[in-house]
Amino acid sequence: MPQDSSQAPATPAPMPPPRTPHRVVVIVDENSNPFELGCATEIFGLRRPELGHPQGLYSFALCSPGPRTLMRDGFFTLSGVGDLDELADTADTLVVPNRPDTDVPRRPAVLDAIRRAAARGARLVGFCSGAFTLAEAGVLDGRRATAHWQWAASFRDRFPAVRFEPDVLFVDDGDILTAAGSAAALDLGLHIVRRDHGAEVANSVSRRLVFAAHRDGGQRQFVERPVPDIPDASLAPVLAWAQERLGTPLTVADLAARAAVSQATLHRRFRAQLGTTPLAWLTGERIALACRLIERGEVRLDAVARGSGLGTAANLRARLRRETGLSPSAYRRRFGPGTEAAGAPRASVDSLP
Repeated sequence: MPQDSSQAPATPAPMPPPRTPHRVVVIVDENSNPFELGCATEIFGLRRPELGHPQGLYSFALCSPGPRTLMRDGFFTLSGVGDLDELADTADTLVVPNRPDTDVPRRPAVLDAIRRAAARGARLVGFCSGAFTLAEAGVLDGRRATAHWQWAASFRDRFPAVRFEPDVLFVDDGDILTAAGSAAALDLGLHIVRRDHGAEVANSVSRRLVFAAHRDGGQRQFVERPVPDIPDASLAPVLAWAQERLGTPLTVADLAARAAVSQATLHRRFRAQLGTTPLAWLTGERIALACRLIERGEVRLDAVARGSGLGTAANLRARLRRETGLSPSAYRRRFGPGTEAAGAPRASVDSLP
């Protein structure tokens, strides 16, 4: 008797192939700066069990042109890292060397590895003087980039084809990203984590670093200035107060009143301590909060706009696209939680009232 097909066990659907972690490879060259190497290792290389990523957010490796690399000013010698040709050609993101001797040509093997990575579409990252390495490899011509303010004139003279942007923390030009001074490497690293994994994950990584979760790339670099006779008070208390009230109609005048200073004094302190204005900081914090609300599952665009203090859905759309390059619905598809019921369609953030 033929078997009743309705009673036959269903053929299990094939399991999707395991997702290969995004591979970040850092090239370490002679006289490289240890600080930026540490930043890359801390942000991209550590395991993140608290985020549900016991093996880390990325696959991470260091490589060098030789078996032993003398670091900046001979502080120490690095050995035991991977081979340049073997690892650089496997990178999804390649972090290039940054060194203080910007006038010394980089080794041809390093420049060739960067060119190959660019040709196959890998993302390239330069911290601080790493922009010189990228420019020397010829991959920055016609592109936007930045570096430490003290090298701005030198960079422009040597690489006039690059669209150099002075006095910003970092530049995101799509598949090539560059950061200014050493501490800006952390800002750019967190920006990359935010771009890859969303604001919630980036915020968690920043808390582990005990570092500001969000400093926009357009904020000014810190430049040399005289030390004031009476140091300005820390902004930390007023920032913490404001972060708890982002969904309210908070203004710069409110921040100044909370700090018990004039608005002019508040602007001066923001410039001195954060390299930005109170309004720009407030807007950046609200955008970051909007991202977290979307990631946590809020699908009503007007609710996200109100809850983050951005006011209207139109303002939220414009601000989010300017910051992330994504519409709210695209952001949710990329970073939002999964659906509750199997097969249920995800709601579009843009289409809901």
